[in-house]
Amino acid sequence: MSIKFKKLNKTIIKCKKCPRLTNFIKKISIEKRKQNINEKYWAKPVTGFGDSNAKLMIIGLAPAAHGGTRTGRAFTGDKSGDFLFKSLHSVKISNQNFSKHLNDGLKLRYTYITNILKCVPPGDKPTNDELTSCSDYFIKELNYLKDLKVIVALGKVAFDNCLKIYKRKFKIEKKIIFKHNRKYSLPDGKTLIACYHPSPRNVNTNLVTSLMIDQLFKKAKKIAKF
Repeated sequence: MSIKFKKLNKTIIKCKKCPRLTNFIKKISIEKRKQNINEKYWAKPVTGFGDSNAKLMIIGLAPAAHGGTRTGRAFTGDKSGDFLFKSLHSVKISNQNFSKHLNDGLKLRYTYITNILKCVPPGDKPTNDELTSCSDYFIKELNYLKDLKVIVALGKVAFDNCLKIYKRKFKIEKKIIFKHNRKYSLPDGKTLIACYHPSPRNVNTNLVTSLMIDQLFKKAKKIAKF
């Protein structure tokens, strides 16, 4: 990663701007989940990761309570991440089809993965103040990725909040709604693509399938030209 990203990530990891979220991740790390009872949780804000020359950004709303909050990396150590990385490996974005922990050898090709919110909120429901406080980090990530062409938002909440951040800077008059695989041109020239979240519920009900996700990321790669 570049020096800018290294400095940003250090700041994110030390961040305690939102007491409710700081206290919640501490609570999670103490109580733990039964199958992870003997593990040491990361228990800090979770940074983005990937290629600093990324042309594609993949975003979620926040780290999972027993995924990223436990492992220290977004979409790592949970079922949503398992599904996502099988697809990313299939379309040659990731060098492996799994993401288990920080030192598992994972590398991303022209891709950066992050969450808009760097800490998991209780009930996966952040307050507006928490989103506003944390959005500065997301904006810096966008600005640091000079070659960025495409943003894939996993889930409606991440999609809507990404738009909300864009609307602070740009006037967006056209109606933009969340619909899987639909793409929109953003005022800064980037393309935003809506994607169903690869959550166990969505996968188990076949709302999202491996084929659907593979096709979407192939489309994203084509637009981003890599």
